[in-house]
Amino acid sequence: MSRSPIVPRRVVITGIGVITPIGNSKEAFWDSLVNGRGGVSTITRMDSSDYTCHIAAEVKDFDPSRYLESKEIRHMDLFCQYSMAAGIDAVEDSKINFNRCNRDRIGVIVGSGIGGMDIFAKQVLTIDKRGPRRVNPFFIPMMISDIAAGHLSIRYDLRGPNYATTSACATSGHAIGCALKAIRYGDADVIVSGGTESPICPTGLGGFCALKALSTRNNEPEKASRPFDIQRDGFVIGEGAGIILLEELEHALARGAKIYCELTGVGFSGDAFHITAPPEDGHGAIRAMQIAIEDAELKPDQIKYINAHGTSTPLNDISETKAIKKTFGERAYDISISSTKSMHGHLLGAAGAVELIATLLAMKNERIPPTINYEYPDPQCDLNYTPNHAVDLKFDHALSNTFGFGGHNATLAISRYS
Repeated sequence: MSRSPIVPRRVVITGIGVITPIGNSKEAFWDSLVNGRGGVSTITRMDSSDYTCHIAAEVKDFDPSRYLESKEIRHMDLFCQYSMAAGIDAVEDSKINFNRCNRDRIGVIVGSGIGGMDIFAKQVLTIDKRGPRRVNPFFIPMMISDIAAGHLSIRYDLRGPNYATTSACATSGHAIGCALKAIRYGDADVIVSGGTESPICPTGLGGFCALKALSTRNNEPEKASRPFDIQRDGFVIGEGAGIILLEELEHALARGAKIYCELTGVGFSGDAFHITAPPEDGHGAIRAMQIAIEDAELKPDQIKYINAHGTSTPLNDISETKAIKKTFGERAYDISISSTKSMHGHLLGAAGAVELIATLLAMKNERIPPTINYEYPDPQCDLNYTPNHAVDLKFDHALSNTFGFGGHNATLAISRYS
């Protein structure tokens, strides 16, 4: 098979897996989304009394032993346990039989914005208190961000492209975009892709508290994540993983796979502006959306839904609103928009994958999930954010935005398969 076909190949999504604060299966995740159930609560995993923020969107009722042997669990940081669980579910959901495939042409591209932050911090303390001879011999392979992709590759003996992306909150948007390009231009036929994160630990919470990036609505955790609402005061840190199985169209059809949707476009851009703040005019987000629409060979007026980055921070929500207006003009007011972070919090490096899954489930079920906690509109955020309740809408094309610290932007475009 030619590695560089003249005509780009079509890429479809045939399997999904999620581990999230609002559900650890695609069914539970969607049920929470469509019913506006949030997953933010007071932190239970650690003592947060000395921190300014005491709330987070924690994964609940996660049992790694459903997926992994006890020895594997001991040798994996939580971020990797999440990606293994979501990856295994995605493979099973796709019903792909790897024994009937060329494993040299099946890859894994899974990113993490931070990787094993908790194991890193604990081993630094071990060296300080007990000396270097007491460092866990699995410290490095437990910590490094790329190990999530490595473990999935090893589990299924997948020998195609195998690597991680790291671009803060745009991480899994970049991972999936790279997977699209690899299949489209002949480097692989199938890629398992997405993102994973487990930052709810003393170091992670402390770092984001020091940045003053987190909501401190500690007495009302369920109302803390409120994108586009004028009373928003920061994002809510979350955790989990989203993994999808991307497949070249003919490869999927040949095995009779179910197809969720077609991944039609990707747009990458850089703000070149600030290490944490978006540009006020949203120029990086504008370019990412424009490139994704053009890459999908669509026109702006074909986009009916946008899953917004929508972090619930004062700066992002205004910047993204301006970017959508600039990209779509007056039609921006007719587009259905929602930020599902209002329910599941901000999953950092896993956000792009989890939110793309939310987008494709919305397309499949013909229903737009809401932006919950939208009570007091911000005059500078005046678009249709699907406030508080899901609405029925059949649509054929959608965008999912992810923007990260450092000015990294990734927009993915999906279309109903036909």
